[in-house]
Amino acid sequence: MRVNAQPSVAGFLPTETYEIALPHGSNITVLIKPGAPTLPANLCHIISKRRVTPLSIKAGETVVFSFSCQDPENHFVIEIQKNIDCMSGPCPFGEVHLQPSTSVLPTLNRTFIWDVKANKNIGLELQFSLPRLRQIGQGESCLDGVTHSISSRVDTKMVRIGTFCSNGTVSRIKMQEGVKMALALPWFHNRKVSGFSITNQLSIKRLCIIESVFEGEGSATLMSANYPDGFPEDELMTWQFIIPAHLRASVSFLHFSVSNCVKKEERVEYCIPGSTTNPEVFKLKDKQPGNIAGNFNLSLQGCDQDAQNPGILRLQFQVLVQHPQNESNKSYVVDLSNERAMSLTIEQQPSKLSRKFVPGCFVCLDSRTCSTNLTLTAGSKHKISFLCDDLTRLWINAEKTISCLDHQYCHRKSYSLQVPSYILQLPVQLHDFSWKLLVPKDSISLALVPAQKLQQHTHERVCNTSFSYLVASAVPGQDLYFGSFCSGGSIEQIQVKQNVSVTLRTFAPSFQKEASRQSLTVSLIPHFKEEGVFTVTLDTKSKVYLRTPNWDRGLPSLTSVSWNISVPQDQVACLTFLKERTGVVCQTGRAFMIIQEQRAHTEEIFSLEEEVLPKPSFRYHSFWVNISNCSPMSKKQLDLLFWVSLTPRTMDLTVIILAVVGGGALLLFALGLIICFVKKNRKKKINKGPAVGIYNSNVNTQMPMQPKKLQKRRKDIDSHVYAEIDDTMVYGHLLQDSKGSFLQPEVDTYRPFQGPTGNCPPSPPPICSRAPAAKLTKDEPSSGFLSESESEPYTFSHPKDRNISNGNTDPPLLETYETMEPGE
Repeated sequence: MRVNAQPSVAGFLPTETYEIALPHGSNITVLIKPGAPTLPANLCHIISKRRVTPLSIKAGETVVFSFSCQDPENHFVIEIQKNIDCMSGPCPFGEVHLQPSTSVLPTLNRTFIWDVKANKNIGLELQFSLPRLRQIGQGESCLDGVTHSISSRVDTKMVRIGTFCSNGTVSRIKMQEGVKMALALPWFHNRKVSGFSITNQLSIKRLCIIESVFEGEGSATLMSANYPDGFPEDELMTWQFIIPAHLRASVSFLHFSVSNCVKKEERVEYCIPGSTTNPEVFKLKDKQPGNIAGNFNLSLQGCDQDAQNPGILRLQFQVLVQHPQNESNKSYVVDLSNERAMSLTIEQQPSKLSRKFVPGCFVCLDSRTCSTNLTLTAGSKHKISFLCDDLTRLWINAEKTISCLDHQYCHRKSYSLQVPSYILQLPVQLHDFSWKLLVPKDSISLALVPAQKLQQHTHERVCNTSFSYLVASAVPGQDLYFGSFCSGGSIEQIQVKQNVSVTLRTFAPSFQKEASRQSLTVSLIPHFKEEGVFTVTLDTKSKVYLRTPNWDRGLPSLTSVSWNISVPQDQVACLTFLKERTGVVCQTGRAFMIIQEQRAHTEEIFSLEEEVLPKPSFRYHSFWVNISNCSPMSKKQLDLLFWVSLTPRTMDLTVIILAVVGGGALLLFALGLIICFVKKNRKKKINKGPAVGIYNSNVNTQMPMQPKKLQKRRKDIDSHVYAEIDDTMVYGHLLQDSKGSFLQPEVDTYRPFQGPTGNCPPSPPPICSRAPAAKLTKDEPSSGFLSESESEPYTFSHPKDRNISNGNTDPPLLETYETMEPGE
């Protein structure tokens, strides 16, 4: 009890004085001790005749005390423990009271403890009045500061059943062999009742039974004994759930681990109303039952553990109770029996956490095994249903592997990448469908051909369609992402060097209606060395934005990609680059860009490390853009963005007039040269006699013997220049067949190139080369003809332009591209 304030001692300020009197035989002990964390002792003291700290008061004692400070609640706590022995006498069953009353106790954080000892064959039940209890995990706290800590005895050991707060579903806890209940109240909480009672029960033959009562929709999170420490060896614990008839319950295991068993097997057992196989036994790793109607039990059974390496058995799970949905009465068949390497997962979309109750979304297999996510594998037919109030909270992710490892069988084979109809008929939105395409290394490449031309997603032109294709390399260890592409662009084809992953990702529910537009064909083609080749057919209506792969991280080291850009005959293309310089700094090798006209085969080579990127330029014919990376230094990666636009091709009147005038002047100049040349030749014929190459019997063809001393060299005189040359006389020996007869040559017949051609992009120059494109030629005479000194008496003129167009748009490889020299 409290008494009037008394003068303080030792100079301390006066404080309120308390008197605690405990009756004889009450088996109550009061202990006042420093709280945790402990503050310095000189800040506050307990003032009593005993002059000891902590202060202990036992049954039959009366103690008067006070504190030397105004805030003792910040320095001390009080524990009131009552021991109840049910083994030597009858147990005081019924409502449990707080003794001594809180009115006589100092305003400290206080804990009431009831320690009940009973025989092994006697069951004890704790019944909790409203509000019921809610179990919390280690490290969690209750909002009002009131906690219930419940333990049970197993032989001489104490087992922690759990820690609970108010406002939950736990209504009763049954134990055997004894119980220890601790009620912790904060100093400011004016609670006058314990809120529970103790009753006698028959033996429950297990560690404990926890009853959880649901009156409406809600959830409860529960844990095994001693959680997160190990569940006692070879023990059995049961949870009883009371569910209203109009609601459905589902069980989900949140966290669990298993021990090392030497006897028996750890398991969970369900007793479900209406089941013909009660109890239904599951392993902890199995999907747990869902869509349960009515009351049911769940039991956790331990095993005999290995003494050397016992391991830990523990379980944390959630029970969710909600109204049945319309979709729960519908079943859907997902037929994967004809699939080989495919999996399909239905799971919840990421969402923000909320303190309010949110009904769960479950996927049920065969209407009973329900979970928040479900993975279906190939080779079987699956029957699923949904227990969810809002199916938009779920989505589907699927993956399929297509592999062709036989080179001869794979050549020119094609596959259609389409979302199967059994996925589209599900009431859940598809999120991702990934195809992983695997082909033999260094022998087969892949060509992706969409049903509708694609647009590359860039910041300048974003994709706003309901789905996109994400294309990335599937080669282990290669970080190469080609980009995101959607329909409505100018990209007709994407060629990839080797293994590739194509992911169809949806962005809106309207994909279900637009799924018919989704189609992508993959063809297996002969191997090429480029990592990727994009075929682009320009659209006159809009610009085409293109960027290098791995835009955010930079083009991988020593990677080469190309764009084959087609320009319509009546259009002019303008090629523009976003930046003036790439900013790449090479650690080894060189980074190059090649722009090649496909008709004229002219090439422009730019060093991306040193040179400025070209300014906007006009392209009148189809062309290639090739970008080849070096091994760049960190933080100096290569990334390029460029765009191409079309304008109609027009001819200026001034240009036409100048071309006509210039052509006429050139024609007159050419006629003048011809006339002068003819006159000069006639004069030479008169002065020098008959023409060489025509038989003349009056001319001596035998060269007389003369000294080797000459007044002039042959190149200083014109004696070796022929006015006319008969091809038969000069090349006659080449026209003889094996029998010595002459063959009639074909005259004025053009023979196109008959060698192999391919749709190959330009390849970068050797690493050491720094020369422009005009100098990347080899001036070597053919081995089948004479050198300059040997062929000096006969000089022929050849046309300089050897690029005769034969309609081939395939640019040659730079390594093998050679300029033919005279004499070849």
